[in-house]
Amino acid sequence: MGAKGLGPALRRVRERRGVSLLEAARDTRIRAEHLEAIEAEEYERLLGDVHVRACLRTYAAYLGVPPERVLEVYGAPEAPPEAPPPRLASDPAIRLPRRRDDTRLLVMVAAAVLVLAGAFGVLSARDPAPPPAPPPPSSAAALAEAAPPGIEVAVVARKPVEVTVAIDGGEPATYALRIGEGRSFAAAEVLRLRLSRGLSAQVTANGKDLGMPGRPGRPWSYTWRYETPSGG
Repeated sequence: MGAKGLGPALRRVRERRGVSLLEAARDTRIRAEHLEAIEAEEYERLLGDVHVRACLRTYAAYLGVPPERVLEVYGAPEAPPEAPPPRLASDPAIRLPRRRDDTRLLVMVAAAVLVLAGAFGVLSARDPAPPPAPPPPSSAAALAEAAPPGIEVAVVARKPVEVTVAIDGGEPATYALRIGEGRSFAAAEVLRLRLSRGLSAQVTANGKDLGMPGRPGRPWSYTWRYETPSGG
């Protein structure tokens, strides 16, 4: 079973894809020696016709070749011989046209024509698979690209502290933070931050860690202004 030229055609498609036999075996979970047998058309090395067809279907789909076309070229399945059903003497004789043999012959001829005409030569000449897409950017980079321009400040209290913030000229708001608590603020143009005492909170501005600014026992404040990049 199996049309001549099918295995080498599959091998050419694999080579055009730039995939090694071991890589194909790993990706399809078909043993490498079985793939090697398919490409060498040594189907007897596999575990019977059903196993051959299952491997061909999986391998063809992996290579981007229509599985039904591969199975068609491989050949129509052999139907097991059927014993004629018992007939009773009283049963009327029923004659049906036997088209199974004609259909099998047509399929085998069509498969041979496909192979001889280079059907798989055409398939193997298809454009190779597109190069793999570049890996997606890291979540941090994606967030940075998606984030609108402006000012972002985060405060994490290392000691109890009161944080006062004024955003874009609005009214100041004050928050009392306990140890370990944090808040983040965002402004489009201007953000003014004041800590009730220095060395009491860790401050991060636009992703830059400023540490714990200020002096102990004295308030600390700072104003950030967003500057439009040149050419923006």
